[in-house]
Amino acid sequence: MKKVLIFYASYGGGHLSAAKSMKEYIEKYYNNVQIEMIDCVKYINKALDRVTTTAYREMAKKAPWAWEKVYYKSQNGLLAKVSTTSNKVMAVKMARLFREFEPDVVISTHPFGSQMTSYLKQKRKTNCTLATIMTDFAPHDQWLIGHQFVDFYFVSNDTMKDALIKNDIPEHKISVSGIPISSRFSQSFKKEEICSCFSLSPNQKTILFFGGGEYGLGKDRTIRILDCLSDFPDIQVVAIAGKNKKMKQEFERIVTQKKKEKTIKVLPFTDKVPELMFISDLVITKPGGLTVSEALASHLPLLVINPIPGQEEENAEFLENSGCAVWLKKKEDPQVLLTSVLNNDTKLESMKEHSTKLAKPNSTQVICDTIF
Repeated sequence: MKKVLIFYASYGGGHLSAAKSMKEYIEKYYNNVQIEMIDCVKYINKALDRVTTTAYREMAKKAPWAWEKVYYKSQNGLLAKVSTTSNKVMAVKMARLFREFEPDVVISTHPFGSQMTSYLKQKRKTNCTLATIMTDFAPHDQWLIGHQFVDFYFVSNDTMKDALIKNDIPEHKISVSGIPISSRFSQSFKKEEICSCFSLSPNQKTILFFGGGEYGLGKDRTIRILDCLSDFPDIQVVAIAGKNKKMKQEFERIVTQKKKEKTIKVLPFTDKVPELMFISDLVITKPGGLTVSEALASHLPLLVINPIPGQEEENAEFLENSGCAVWLKKKEDPQVLLTSVLNNDTKLESMKEHSTKLAKPNSTQVICDTIF
C-alpha cells in the first residue's frame, strides 16, 4: 500500500481547497492508497497556528500595507533567514509524523510543508517523493527553499515555469498543471434547470459576484460595486456574501432599496459554484488562486477587485496582462469600469477566449498522473 501525506496550512482557503481536491481525486481513482491530510502548522503547535493565522487575517484585513511588507521581505534578507531557521526547528517535531506514518509521497500546497519535508529529506529522515503545488499565479521565493529535495513542482502557468527555471529549478521537475480544483468544474449542466433553481432568467446576461471576501476586504468598495450593478437594466446578478453576515445585510439592503429582487439574488455560502459559473457571463472576485482557477476552467472573463497586497496583487497583474481579466484599481470609478466591460460584448468575448487558453480544468488529474 502506498502512503500519501498531504500538507496544507490555514492561511487563506486556497491551500486547503487544493489539498482537498487532491485527496478526493486520489481516493476516487487510486487503489491501495492510504492518505493523511495535515495542517502542517497546526500539527507542530496549535498555539502557533492560532497566532500566525490570526496575525495574517488581521494584517490582511486591517493593515494590508503591513502584510505587503511581510510578503516581500520574506523573499530575502533577515526575515527569510529567520523563516528558514524556524522551519528547521519545526521540522524536528514534524519528524515524529514521518517516523509514524512513513509516507511514500508528500504533496504540499503550502511552502511550510515543502520546506520542512525538504529539510527532513536532506537529513535522511525520509526518502519520500515530494511534490510542491504552487497555489497562485506568480512565484514567491519561499516556495523554493530546499528545492534540491523537491521532486515535482506544479505551477499554474508558463510564466511561473520560466521564473522557476531562472531560479535554477531543473525544467524536468516543473509541470504547468494548473491549480487543483474540483472535477465538477469539468461537468456540463443544463442551464435552464440551474436558472430555475435560482429564479434567474436563462436569457439575461448573468454576473457572478463574490462579494464576501474571506477577510471582509474593501467592504465599502464592494457595496459600491453591487450598487453600481443594480443600475444596469439588462443584467442579473448572483451576489455571494459567503460567511460575511454584515456584507449579506448590506447586499440585501441594496436589493430592497432598488427593488431588484427579481434580478439580484443574494446568497450566503453555497456549494453550487460550478453550476453558477456554468450559467454566468462574467465573474467579479478578489484574485485568490482557487476562485480564479475555477473561473478559468469555466472559461469565464474576470473583473478582479480588492486584492491583498503581495500574492493577490501579483495574481491580478498576471491575469490582466494575460487578457482574461480587468483589474478594478483603488482610484478607479467602479461605474465607469463596469460600463466599459458590461456594454462591450466584443471585449467580453475576447476575455473569454483568453480565459479558455489559460484554463487547466484537468489540473488535479494531471498532477496525480505525473506523481504516481
